[in-house]
Amino acid sequence: MKKILAHLALAGSMAALALPAAAQFAKPEDAVKYRQSALSVMAAHNGRIGAMVNGRVPFDAKVAAENAELVATLAKLPWAAFGPGTDKVGNTKAKPEIWTEQAKFKEAADKLVAESAKLSAAAKTGNLDAIKTAFAANAATCKACHDAYRAQ
Repeated sequence: MKKILAHLALAGSMAALALPAAAQFAKPEDAVKYRQSALSVMAAHNGRIGAMVNGRVPFDAKVAAENAELVATLAKLPWAAFGPGTDKVGNTKAKPEIWTEQAKFKEAADKLVAESAKLSAAAKTGNLDAIKTAFAANAATCKACHDAYRAQ
């Protein structure tokens, strides 16, 4: 429970920063750290849902809904931190195509936000089959973006 509360506090803090995020980065390195942190926390919560839908841990509808809500919130955060100059700093796996194909990258980001919202809505139903379907679509969106824009 303490971990969930800590993640909720982190998500709330990140959400408060999301809209004016680009203006708040003193250095490009700060933006890279921000986006990596947001993506890392999102991956952790996606992983918890994935463990349930894949049967590695017992299904808990409440926990799935809490994690899916966090994923939906976190999915909105990292994109402002892919601004100018952030392609040339830090230890990052971001491919140059993010900056040369900005419209396509934005489409991918928007799709993740939409699929994450669908996952959250499905999780609120408590129906494992609905969650599995939404999780698969959300995971496919993550994979497609990673394939196109993240160096392995």
